[in-house]
Amino acid sequence: MARAATAGPSRSAGRTVATVIAALVGAALIVLAVIDASASAGSANARNQTTLIAPASAGGGWDGAARELQQVMRSEGIVNNAQVVNIPGAGGTIGLSQVSGMSGDASTLMVMGITMLGAININGSGVDMDDITPIARITDDYDVLVVPADSPYDSVDDLVAAWAEDPRSFPFGGGSLGSVDQMIIAQLAQQAGIDPTDVNYIAYSGGAELATSLLSGTIDASVSGYADFKGQIEAGKLKALAVSAPEPVESLPYPTLVEEGYDVVLTNWRGIVAPPGITEEERAELEDIVTETVSTPAWADALERNQWTDSFLVGEEFEQNLAEERATVDQIWSDLGY
Repeated sequence: MARAATAGPSRSAGRTVATVIAALVGAALIVLAVIDASASAGSANARNQTTLIAPASAGGGWDGAARELQQVMRSEGIVNNAQVVNIPGAGGTIGLSQVSGMSGDASTLMVMGITMLGAININGSGVDMDDITPIARITDDYDVLVVPADSPYDSVDDLVAAWAEDPRSFPFGGGSLGSVDQMIIAQLAQQAGIDPTDVNYIAYSGGAELATSLLSGTIDASVSGYADFKGQIEAGKLKALAVSAPEPVESLPYPTLVEEGYDVVLTNWRGIVAPPGITEEERAELEDIVTETVSTPAWADALERNQWTDSFLVGEEFEQNLAEERATVDQIWSDLGY
């Protein structure tokens, strides 16, 4: 794991105070943004104004999905004013906590997915999917296993052989703790005969940081969504060894982990949820808004550009799917000894 630098007493104290102040200011700004968005939404229905919460920093997968939804809602006239609010931290569970406390707000939607389910499990979150209103599942995305272009590893077997020699000294990077990235890496370790608890996993807040760490040699390999690495792969700076899909993906010319001999299949799906306490009529309206949005040619274009797969489920179908996904994630972490 990365080692923290040390500093002299006076500098350390000064930095500590500055860090605390910055954290408090950041937290206050987030809370004010959510309160302001919620208050504005409360004075209008969802067709007039919808707040889309991305429970992550700008530039990540949830943020990207929220902004694509925002653009389509606006351009297609589905919602008069759609705005995105970022609430990063703890694998999305900070955003989840905020939304769970916005009972009755029928003009707010939040992007979420399998990573949030893992974060709830790993972080021991005080809130979970029982504290929100499921709306729809919108996309599937597949992770890729990547290494620097000059890495000696040209296949998954090459990487696993080196990794198994000394797992604790082999830094693997991915998204937040509990993320689908970490689940894939832990399952790959288990398949390779490596104790998942020995994995040297370093969590990052976004794909840009992962790519930078790969290119600088801070981490030896990474697993994350293809979109996070697309530019660096196409530029010849990173190379993809495999994809986490159940079968070959036409738009991604890489073998699956299954084809490489490792029974690891996980989909980085994304869904939409709303606060608790809304009426059935309000829930139906939000479902209609999302359904109309993902039925447009503009959304089809977003799927193609981001190389996402359409996996739309709405209402009761999504509720049932969400329950199944929760059970799957819980079982994965249980099997891995967490």
